[in-house]
Amino acid sequence: MTPAALRASRVQFLALGGFMGAWGAHVPSLKSAHALSDGQLGAVLLCAALGSAAMLPFTAPLVHRFGPRGLARVSASMIALAMALLLHAPGMVALALLAALLGAGASLLDVSVNAEAVLIEERLGRPCLIGLHAMFSVGGMAAAGAVALLLRAAVSPSVQLALLPALLWVAMLWACGAMLSQAGHGQAEHARWQWPRGRLLALGLLAGAGFLAEGAMYDWSVVLMRDVMQAPPDIAALGYAAFAGAMAAARFGGDWLRQRWPAHQLLAAHGLLAAVAMAAVLAMQSPVPALLGLAAVGLGLANVAPLIYRVASQQPGVTPAAGISAVVAVSFIGFVGGPPLIGALAEAWGLRLALIAVVLAALALVPGARAAR
Repeated sequence: MTPAALRASRVQFLALGGFMGAWGAHVPSLKSAHALSDGQLGAVLLCAALGSAAMLPFTAPLVHRFGPRGLARVSASMIALAMALLLHAPGMVALALLAALLGAGASLLDVSVNAEAVLIEERLGRPCLIGLHAMFSVGGMAAAGAVALLLRAAVSPSVQLALLPALLWVAMLWACGAMLSQAGHGQAEHARWQWPRGRLLALGLLAGAGFLAEGAMYDWSVVLMRDVMQAPPDIAALGYAAFAGAMAAARFGGDWLRQRWPAHQLLAAHGLLAAVAMAAVLAMQSPVPALLGLAAVGLGLANVAPLIYRVASQQPGVTPAAGISAVVAVSFIGFVGGPPLIGALAEAWGLRLALIAVVLAALALVPGARAAR
Protein backbone atom coordinates (compact mmCIF):
# COMPACT_ATOMS: atom_id res chain seq x y z
CA MET A 1 0.00 0.00 0.00
CA THR A 2 2.89 2.42 0.72
CA PRO A 3 4.14 2.52 -2.94
CA ALA A 4 0.61 3.41 -4.08
CA ALA A 5 0.38 6.04 -1.35
CA LEU A 6 3.76 7.44 -2.44
CA ARG A 7 2.57 7.76 -6.04
CA ALA A 8 -0.61 9.44 -4.84
CA SER A 9 1.40 11.81 -2.66
CA ARG A 10 3.48 12.84 -5.66
CA VAL A 11 0.28 13.70 -7.52
CA GLN A 12 -1.00 15.67 -4.53
CA PHE A 13 2.14 17.77 -4.23
CA LEU A 14 2.06 18.26 -8.00
CA ALA A 15 -1.53 19.49 -7.80
CA LEU A 16 -0.86 21.72 -4.78
CA GLY A 17 2.04 23.32 -6.64
CA GLY A 18 -0.19 23.69 -9.69
CA PHE A 19 -2.79 25.57 -7.67
CA MET A 20 -0.13 27.93 -6.32
CA GLY A 21 1.54 28.34 -9.71
CA ALA A 22 -1.71 29.23 -11.45
CA TRP A 23 -2.51 31.69 -8.66
CA GLY A 24 0.96 33.28 -8.72
CA ALA A 25 1.06 33.62 -12.50
CA HIS A 26 -2.34 35.32 -12.46
CA VAL A 27 -1.65 37.88 -9.74
CA PRO A 28 -1.07 40.52 -12.48
CA SER A 29 -4.39 39.47 -14.08
CA LEU A 30 -6.10 39.98 -10.73
CA LYS A 31 -4.47 43.38 -10.39
CA SER A 32 -5.57 44.44 -13.88
CA ALA A 33 -9.10 43.00 -13.68
CA HIS A 34 -9.91 44.95 -10.52
CA ALA A 35 -7.67 47.98 -11.28
CA LEU A 36 -5.75 47.51 -8.02
CA SER A 37 -2.83 49.61 -6.88
CA ASP A 38 0.22 47.88 -5.39
CA GLY A 39 -1.12 48.72 -1.93
CA GLN A 40 -4.58 47.32 -2.70
CA LEU A 41 -3.04 44.18 -4.15
CA GLY A 42 -1.00 43.82 -0.97
CA ALA A 43 -4.23 44.07 1.05
CA VAL A 44 -5.82 41.29 -1.01
CA LEU A 45 -2.75 39.11 -0.49
CA LEU A 46 -2.99 39.89 3.23
CA CYS A 47 -6.55 38.53 3.25
CA ALA A 48 -5.32 35.29 1.66
CA ALA A 49 -2.60 34.98 4.28
CA LEU A 50 -5.01 35.75 7.12
CA GLY A 51 -7.36 33.06 5.82
CA SER A 52 -4.45 30.62 5.96
CA ALA A 53 -3.43 31.66 9.45
CA ALA A 54 -7.01 31.45 10.76
CA MET A 55 -7.17 27.75 9.87
CA LEU A 56 -3.93 26.68 11.50
CA PRO A 57 -5.23 26.19 15.08
CA PHE A 58 -7.79 23.73 13.71
CA THR A 59 -5.61 21.84 11.24
CA ALA A 60 -3.91 19.29 13.52
CA PRO A 61 -7.15 18.35 15.35
CA LEU A 62 -8.94 18.02 11.99
CA VAL A 63 -6.17 15.80 10.61
CA HIS A 64 -6.39 13.68 13.78
CA ARG A 65 -10.18 13.47 13.58
CA PHE A 66 -10.80 12.98 9.85
CA GLY A 67 -7.37 12.08 8.45
CA PRO A 68 -5.53 13.87 5.63
CA ARG A 69 -7.78 12.20 3.04
CA GLY A 70 -11.02 13.92 4.02
CA LEU A 71 -9.30 17.21 4.74
CA ALA A 72 -7.50 17.18 1.38
CA ARG A 73 -10.75 16.68 -0.51
CA VAL A 74 -12.49 19.58 1.19
CA SER A 75 -9.53 21.97 1.02
CA ALA A 76 -8.85 21.29 -2.68
CA SER A 77 -12.50 22.10 -3.38
CA MET A 78 -12.16 25.39 -1.47
CA ILE A 79 -9.12 26.39 -3.54
CA ALA A 80 -10.67 25.52 -6.91
CA LEU A 81 -13.89 27.38 -6.12
CA ALA A 82 -12.11 30.52 -4.91
CA MET A 83 -9.79 30.66 -7.91
CA ALA A 84 -12.64 30.28 -10.38
CA LEU A 85 -14.48 33.25 -8.85
CA LEU A 86 -11.60 35.66 -8.12
CA LEU A 87 -11.76 37.68 -11.32
CA HIS A 88 -15.56 37.93 -11.10
CA ALA A 89 -15.74 39.38 -7.58
CA PRO A 90 -18.19 42.33 -7.63
CA GLY A 91 -16.19 44.44 -5.17
CA MET A 92 -13.32 44.58 -2.71
CA VAL A 93 -15.27 42.88 0.09
CA ALA A 94 -16.12 39.88 -2.10
CA LEU A 95 -12.55 39.80 -3.40
CA ALA A 96 -11.19 39.81 0.15
CA LEU A 97 -13.50 36.96 1.19
CA LEU A 98 -12.52 34.86 -1.84
CA ALA A 99 -8.84 35.50 -1.14
CA ALA A 100 -9.37 34.39 2.47
CA LEU A 101 -11.15 31.23 1.26
CA LEU A 102 -8.24 30.49 -1.07
CA GLY A 103 -5.75 30.99 1.75
CA ALA A 104 -7.73 28.82 4.17
CA GLY A 105 -7.92 25.99 1.65
CA ALA A 106 -4.21 26.24 0.88
CA SER A 107 -3.31 26.09 4.58
CA LEU A 108 -5.43 23.00 5.22
CA LEU A 109 -4.19 21.24 2.09
CA ASP A 110 -0.55 22.07 2.83
CA VAL A 111 -0.60 20.53 6.31
CA SER A 112 -2.68 17.55 5.12
CA VAL A 113 -0.32 16.49 2.34
CA ASN A 114 2.79 17.11 4.48
CA ALA A 115 1.40 15.04 7.36
CA GLU A 116 0.69 12.25 4.88
CA ALA A 117 4.20 12.57 3.42
CA VAL A 118 5.84 12.25 6.85
CA LEU A 119 3.86 9.07 7.53
CA ILE A 120 4.86 7.64 4.14
CA GLU A 121 8.52 8.41 4.84
CA GLU A 122 8.26 6.61 8.19
CA ARG A 123 6.69 3.56 6.52
CA LEU A 124 9.29 3.49 3.73
CA GLY A 125 12.23 3.84 6.10
CA ARG A 126 14.10 6.22 3.77
CA PRO A 127 14.01 9.96 3.02
CA CYS A 128 11.40 11.06 0.47
CA LEU A 129 9.93 14.29 1.86
CA ILE A 130 12.11 16.70 -0.10
CA GLY A 131 11.55 14.68 -3.27
CA LEU A 132 7.81 15.08 -2.75
CA HIS A 133 8.30 18.83 -2.33
CA ALA A 134 10.06 18.72 -5.70
CA MET A 135 6.75 17.67 -7.22
CA PHE A 136 5.19 20.81 -5.69
CA SER A 137 7.74 22.89 -7.60
CA VAL A 138 7.17 20.90 -10.80
CA GLY A 139 3.46 21.60 -10.47
CA GLY A 140 4.10 25.31 -9.96
CA MET A 141 6.45 25.46 -12.93
CA ALA A 142 4.05 23.53 -15.16
CA ALA A 143 1.09 25.70 -14.20
CA ALA A 144 3.02 28.93 -14.74
CA GLY A 145 4.28 27.62 -18.09
CA ALA A 146 0.74 26.67 -19.07
CA VAL A 147 -0.45 30.17 -18.17
CA ALA A 148 2.28 31.68 -20.37
CA LEU A 149 1.26 29.48 -23.32
CA LEU A 150 -2.44 30.17 -22.83
CA LEU A 151 -1.83 33.92 -22.64
CA ARG A 152 0.15 33.72 -25.88
CA ALA A 153 -2.81 31.85 -27.40
CA ALA A 154 -5.11 34.69 -26.22
CA VAL A 155 -7.07 32.50 -23.80
CA SER A 156 -8.64 34.86 -21.27
CA PRO A 157 -7.46 34.75 -17.64
CA SER A 158 -11.02 34.08 -16.44
CA VAL A 159 -11.21 30.93 -18.59
CA GLN A 160 -7.79 29.82 -17.35
CA LEU A 161 -8.74 30.28 -13.71
CA ALA A 162 -11.79 28.11 -14.24
CA LEU A 163 -10.10 25.39 -16.32
CA LEU A 164 -6.71 24.88 -14.64
CA PRO A 165 -7.98 24.62 -11.03
CA ALA A 166 -10.75 22.25 -12.17
CA LEU A 167 -8.20 19.88 -13.71
CA LEU A 168 -6.01 20.05 -10.61
CA TRP A 169 -9.05 19.42 -8.39
CA VAL A 170 -9.84 16.22 -10.32
CA ALA A 171 -6.23 15.05 -9.96
CA MET A 172 -6.29 15.77 -6.22
CA LEU A 173 -9.53 13.85 -5.67
CA TRP A 174 -8.15 10.88 -7.61
CA ALA A 175 -4.98 10.85 -5.50
CA CYS A 176 -6.94 11.03 -2.25
CA GLY A 177 -8.22 7.50 -2.85
CA ALA A 178 -4.76 6.00 -2.23
CA MET A 179 -3.85 8.02 0.87
CA LEU A 180 -2.93 6.21 4.06
CA SER A 181 -5.62 6.59 6.72
CA GLN A 182 -4.45 8.77 9.58
CA ALA A 183 -7.71 9.42 11.36
CA GLY A 184 -6.96 8.97 15.03
CA HIS A 185 -3.22 8.70 14.31
CA GLY A 186 -1.30 9.60 17.48
CA GLN A 187 -2.62 10.46 20.90
CA ALA A 188 -5.44 12.98 21.03
CA GLU A 189 -3.71 15.25 23.51
CA HIS A 190 -0.67 15.41 21.23
CA ALA A 191 -2.90 16.37 18.30
CA ARG A 192 -4.32 19.44 20.04
CA TRP A 193 -2.92 22.67 18.66
CA GLN A 194 -1.00 24.90 21.04
CA TRP A 195 0.98 28.04 20.36
CA PRO A 196 4.53 26.67 19.92
CA ARG A 197 7.31 27.30 22.38
CA GLY A 198 10.99 26.58 22.56
CA ARG A 199 12.47 24.87 19.56
CA LEU A 200 9.19 24.76 17.62
CA LEU A 201 8.88 28.54 18.02
CA ALA A 202 12.45 29.04 16.77
CA LEU A 203 11.81 26.74 13.81
CA GLY A 204 8.63 28.66 13.04
CA LEU A 205 10.46 31.99 12.99
CA LEU A 206 13.13 30.48 10.76
CA ALA A 207 10.48 29.14 8.41
CA GLY A 208 8.79 32.55 8.49
CA ALA A 209 11.88 34.16 6.97
CA GLY A 210 11.94 31.51 4.26
CA PHE A 211 8.23 31.83 3.59
CA LEU A 212 8.45 35.61 3.31
CA ALA A 213 11.05 35.20 0.57
CA GLU A 214 9.26 32.30 -1.14
CA GLY A 215 5.85 33.96 -0.88
CA ALA A 216 7.23 37.14 -2.43
CA MET A 217 8.30 35.09 -5.43
CA TYR A 218 4.83 33.59 -5.75
CA ASP A 219 3.03 36.92 -5.46
CA TRP A 220 5.41 39.54 -6.83
CA SER A 221 7.92 37.98 -9.25
CA VAL A 222 5.55 38.16 -12.23
CA VAL A 223 4.53 41.71 -11.28
CA LEU A 224 8.23 42.65 -11.09
CA MET A 225 8.84 41.22 -14.55
CA ARG A 226 5.80 42.89 -16.12
CA ASP A 227 5.57 46.28 -14.41
CA VAL A 228 9.21 47.04 -13.56
CA MET A 229 11.18 45.24 -16.27
CA GLN A 230 8.49 45.83 -18.91
CA ALA A 231 8.31 42.19 -20.02
CA PRO A 232 5.27 41.17 -22.12
CA PRO A 233 2.66 39.11 -20.20
CA ASP A 234 3.75 35.71 -21.56
CA ILE A 235 7.43 36.36 -20.76
CA ALA A 236 6.52 37.80 -17.35
CA ALA A 237 4.69 34.57 -16.46
CA LEU A 238 7.94 32.70 -17.11
CA GLY A 239 9.44 34.49 -14.10
CA TYR A 240 7.46 32.25 -11.79
CA ALA A 241 8.18 29.23 -14.01
CA ALA A 242 11.94 29.84 -13.81
CA PHE A 243 11.78 30.16 -10.03
CA ALA A 244 9.61 27.05 -9.55
CA GLY A 245 11.57 25.01 -12.10
CA ALA A 246 14.84 25.66 -10.32
CA MET A 247 13.22 24.79 -6.99
CA ALA A 248 12.07 21.48 -8.47
CA ALA A 249 15.53 20.64 -9.79
CA ALA A 250 17.14 21.38 -6.42
CA ARG A 251 14.52 19.45 -4.48
CA PHE A 252 15.01 16.30 -6.53
CA GLY A 253 18.50 16.23 -5.03
CA GLY A 254 17.38 17.41 -1.61
CA ASP A 255 17.00 13.99 0.00
CA TRP A 256 20.50 13.09 -1.21
CA LEU A 257 21.85 16.28 0.39
CA ARG A 258 19.94 15.58 3.60
CA GLN A 259 21.66 12.22 3.99
CA ARG A 260 25.10 13.84 3.75
CA TRP A 261 24.90 17.20 5.55
CA PRO A 262 23.04 18.31 8.66
CA ALA A 263 19.93 20.43 8.23
CA HIS A 264 21.41 23.57 9.81
CA GLN A 265 24.34 23.66 7.37
CA LEU A 266 22.05 23.18 4.38
CA LEU A 267 19.69 25.92 5.57
CA ALA A 268 22.53 28.43 5.99
CA ALA A 269 23.94 27.68 2.53
CA HIS A 270 20.51 27.92 0.92
CA GLY A 271 19.80 31.26 2.57
CA LEU A 272 23.09 32.77 1.43
CA LEU A 273 22.54 31.67 -2.18
CA ALA A 274 18.99 33.06 -2.25
CA ALA A 275 20.09 36.42 -0.83
CA VAL A 276 22.92 36.89 -3.33
CA ALA A 277 20.73 35.82 -6.26
CA MET A 278 17.83 38.12 -5.32
CA ALA A 279 20.20 41.07 -4.90
CA ALA A 280 21.48 40.38 -8.41
CA VAL A 281 17.94 40.26 -9.82
CA LEU A 282 17.11 43.63 -8.30
CA ALA A 283 20.20 45.14 -9.94
CA MET A 284 19.14 43.94 -13.41
CA GLN A 285 17.28 45.99 -16.02
CA SER A 286 16.44 43.32 -18.62
CA PRO A 287 13.88 40.53 -18.13
CA VAL A 288 15.93 37.78 -19.81
CA PRO A 289 18.88 37.72 -17.36
CA ALA A 290 16.37 38.29 -14.57
CA LEU A 291 14.86 34.89 -15.42
CA LEU A 292 18.23 33.30 -14.66
CA GLY A 293 18.44 35.25 -11.43
CA LEU A 294 14.97 34.14 -10.34
CA ALA A 295 16.00 30.56 -11.07
CA ALA A 296 18.99 31.00 -8.75
CA VAL A 297 16.66 32.35 -6.04
CA GLY A 298 14.62 29.17 -6.50
CA LEU A 299 17.73 27.04 -6.01
CA GLY A 300 18.45 28.89 -2.79
CA LEU A 301 14.98 28.61 -1.29
CA ALA A 302 14.25 25.10 -2.58
CA ASN A 303 14.85 22.97 0.49
CA VAL A 304 14.18 25.46 3.28
CA ALA A 305 10.55 24.51 3.98
CA PRO A 306 10.89 20.70 3.69
CA LEU A 307 14.00 20.66 5.89
CA ILE A 308 12.25 22.65 8.61
CA TYR A 309 9.05 20.57 8.29
CA ARG A 310 11.04 17.38 8.79
CA VAL A 311 12.78 18.70 11.90
CA ALA A 312 9.41 19.90 13.26
CA SER A 313 7.77 16.52 12.64
CA GLN A 314 10.38 14.79 14.82
CA GLN A 315 9.85 16.86 17.97
CA PRO A 316 8.95 14.83 21.08
CA GLY A 317 5.47 15.02 22.55
CA VAL A 318 3.57 16.04 19.40
CA THR A 319 2.25 14.25 16.33
CA PRO A 320 3.86 15.08 12.96
CA ALA A 321 0.74 17.03 11.93
CA ALA A 322 0.78 19.03 15.17
CA GLY A 323 4.49 19.78 14.86
CA ILE A 324 4.16 20.88 11.25
CA SER A 325 1.05 22.99 11.85
CA ALA A 326 2.70 24.68 14.86
CA VAL A 327 5.70 25.68 12.77
CA VAL A 328 3.48 26.79 9.89
CA ALA A 329 1.44 28.91 12.32
CA VAL A 330 4.47 30.93 13.36
CA SER A 331 5.92 31.01 9.85
CA PHE A 332 2.77 32.69 8.61
CA ILE A 333 4.14 35.82 10.26
CA GLY A 334 6.18 35.92 7.05
CA PHE A 335 3.26 35.02 4.83
CA VAL A 336 0.84 37.39 6.57
CA GLY A 337 3.26 40.29 6.90
CA GLY A 338 5.34 39.81 3.78
CA PRO A 339 2.98 40.50 0.86
CA PRO A 340 1.29 43.60 2.30
CA LEU A 341 4.64 44.88 3.58
CA ILE A 342 6.09 44.62 0.10
CA GLY A 343 2.93 46.19 -1.35
CA ALA A 344 3.12 49.12 1.06
CA LEU A 345 6.83 49.62 0.43
CA ALA A 346 6.25 49.39 -3.32
CA GLU A 347 3.56 52.05 -3.07
CA ALA A 348 6.05 54.38 -1.36
CA TRP A 349 9.40 53.52 -2.95
CA GLY A 350 8.71 51.24 -5.92
CA LEU A 351 8.69 47.46 -6.20
CA ARG A 352 12.40 47.08 -6.93
CA LEU A 353 13.39 48.65 -3.61
CA ALA A 354 10.54 46.93 -1.76
CA LEU A 355 11.86 43.51 -2.72
CA ILE A 356 15.07 44.15 -0.79
CA ALA A 357 12.96 42.63 2.01
CA VAL A 358 13.44 39.27 0.27
CA VAL A 359 17.22 39.68 0.40
CA LEU A 360 17.08 40.44 4.12
CA ALA A 361 14.74 37.50 4.83
CA ALA A 362 17.04 35.09 3.00
CA LEU A 363 20.06 36.44 4.87
CA ALA A 364 18.26 35.82 8.16
CA LEU A 365 18.36 32.08 7.39
CA VAL A 366 22.14 32.05 7.74
CA PRO A 367 22.44 32.74 11.49
CA GLY A 368 18.95 31.38 12.21
CA ALA A 369 19.81 27.94 10.86
CA ARG A 370 21.20 27.02 14.29
CA ALA A 371 17.60 26.35 15.38
CA ALA A 372 17.62 23.24 13.17
CA ARG A 373 20.65 21.63 14.89
